[in-house]
Amino acid sequence: MEIEDPEYKYSDLTHNIIGCAMSVHSYLGNGFQEVIYQRALAYELNAVGLNFQREIEVEIFYKDMPNPIGIRRADFIIEKKVLVELKALSEIDEVHWAQTLNYLRAYRIEIGLLINFGEKSLNFKRFVLSPNPKLFKS
Repeated sequence: MEIEDPEYKYSDLTHNIIGCAMSVHSYLGNGFQEVIYQRALAYELNAVGLNFQREIEVEIFYKDMPNPIGIRRADFIIEKKVLVELKALSEIDEVHWAQTLNYLRAYRIEIGLLINFGEKSLNFKRFVLSPNPKLFKS
């Protein structure tokens, strides 16, 4: 039995996801299109028994509006707790970090992983959505 690290919400889950991504990158290396890595990651997630949804349409919300303002397809939502955004780029930078944080806000999911298969070594970053103080009245 694994023990959840209290400092990192869903740490066991994100650890498992990253392990699956490492398996994919170890086998395929870099240089393929994102969809290839997405399919291989789905295989690995299934192999370890993780429940996920892939390429599902997710409603985008704005501020406190009760109805969505649009839709987007998320790469993965795993165990209904972690959003995973995949890339297959030579490098990821802060614009991709901002994109991932925006997706977390829009999807109303607290934890996210940005995983890039396009580099020589697997690159990943964990994101935690914290409340935006501007959304609360003082």
